[in-house]
Amino acid sequence: MTSTAPVSAAFARPQAMSPADLDDVERIEKAVYAFPWTRKNFADSISSGYSAWVVRDAGAMLGYCVLMMVLDEGHLLNISVAKDAQGRGVGRHLLDWTEKVAVSLGARTVLLEVRPSNPVAQGFYERHRYERIGVRRNYYPAPDGREDAIVMRKTFLAGEHQVNGSARQAGRGAL
Repeated sequence: MTSTAPVSAAFARPQAMSPADLDDVERIEKAVYAFPWTRKNFADSISSGYSAWVVRDAGAMLGYCVLMMVLDEGHLLNISVAKDAQGRGVGRHLLDWTEKVAVSLGARTVLLEVRPSNPVAQGFYERHRYERIGVRRNYYPAPDGREDAIVMRKTFLAGEHQVNGSARQAGRGAL
């Protein structure tokens, strides 16, 4: 059952994902996706310097995200929330954090892919001003072969997600 209780302030600031987080990340990933990322995908993201974050509440991992930067564009590679934490604002919190990190690293836009078979995620991104801009054919593995991906983009307005007086760490986007 999904809790409707608000998320506590205990996890208000996501923490950089580390190898010590990978057991929890892998557990959530396998629970929420039919075709999950592997532990190695996450380890490679960390070692490549991608901006990877986890959010916890009272020590329990609620979700995580991985952002890759290319010039002035962020690419949201993965954002996931534990099943028992869905509907509590964790996804919104992670997406907002990821956008702030992207802007702090010079992003003017963030791109992402979403499955056509996932209307809940599509609606979530649309509510956060992501627009459909294209399709990547045969992008995702699927039970009957492959599934296309809907490509979505958010362009940031001048001053949106500006962080005043924050330290920025190369590659990690520490705010």
